[in-house]
Amino acid sequence: MAVSKTLVLLFATSIFLAFGLVAEAEPRAFFVFGDSLVDSGNNNYLVTSARADAPPYGIDHPTHRATGRFSNGYNIPDLISQRIGSEPTLPYLSPQLRGQKLLIGANFASAGIGILNDTGIQFVNIVRAPMQLAYFKQYQQRVSALIGPEKTKELVNNALVLVTLGGNDFVNNYYLVPLSARSRQYNLQDYVPYIISEYRKILMRLYDLGARRVLVTGTGPLGCVPAELAQHSRNGECAAELQRASSLFNPQLDDMLTGLNNELGNHVFIGVNTKQMHNDFMTNPTAYGFVTAKMACCGQGPYNGIGLCTPMSNLCSNRDLYVFWDAFHPSEKANRLIVDQIMIGSNEYMNPMNLSTILALDSNN
Repeated sequence: MAVSKTLVLLFATSIFLAFGLVAEAEPRAFFVFGDSLVDSGNNNYLVTSARADAPPYGIDHPTHRATGRFSNGYNIPDLISQRIGSEPTLPYLSPQLRGQKLLIGANFASAGIGILNDTGIQFVNIVRAPMQLAYFKQYQQRVSALIGPEKTKELVNNALVLVTLGGNDFVNNYYLVPLSARSRQYNLQDYVPYIISEYRKILMRLYDLGARRVLVTGTGPLGCVPAELAQHSRNGECAAELQRASSLFNPQLDDMLTGLNNELGNHVFIGVNTKQMHNDFMTNPTAYGFVTAKMACCGQGPYNGIGLCTPMSNLCSNRDLYVFWDAFHPSEKANRLIVDQIMIGSNEYMNPMNLSTILALDSNN
């Protein structure tokens, strides 16, 4: 019986992993777009309430200072950078992002944003998706002045890209208040295809700007985060309506990514099933070393799910025992486990391939 090329590639990838040969000799550039799950500090440079610039944010970061990441330490982009052998990408608005640092890539993400421009309007001054893309174009002009247009095109085409959008379009838009403008305009079954169609435009614009390897995360189990448990749960059950939203959004996102790849004739967009990753933690937290997947480490109120983490909040002594750092965001330990699945997860988690396979494929090319 003939052995498929896919099986051969997967076997080769496992060999690379076993001997630690996945990281490339020359680290590729890395670009990040999205919301607070991946923001590494852009909002620190903006007049907005969507900031993580005060303790105890960053308590487990090497600096032990709040960095603008909505985490006790590293976030997902930081950990991906480590796994591909690169320095962490700097926020695009950081004055330190200049000269040779530009060649590492850039993080354009901004806490509070969504697929839609009216998502997160309560935060006022945030870098919405169209502006993140405009900054990406501006970034390429800056790099072109440094290394020339041809090398810039090569750097962008060969780069890894991460996009995380969608959760805020429910939490900070459709369900932000009872009878929100969007919920009056659309029922949920129509709202989801609408935001998927808008997401498609964002991803195609990224492709037009040169992105060729794009990790696209789905939403986590929105109704199970401490913030929603605090508002809607009596006995620790997840908020049913938000769970329904994520159960509609994620499969339609997968279908959209498959359609785009078929249209482009290549595996440009890689679906990251973060909902299943979080479900694993919540179904059996002790299997991953957690004591709880319901209560946030830092916060106040039921499940520590009210408001952001502040110096006045309850704070757990061991962050590694908690799936959630604050009312919405995973702990660094949970982020590490998510990145493990991004690297080597099966098709249940990474479709059509995991990041180790991508690295192996691209190194061969």
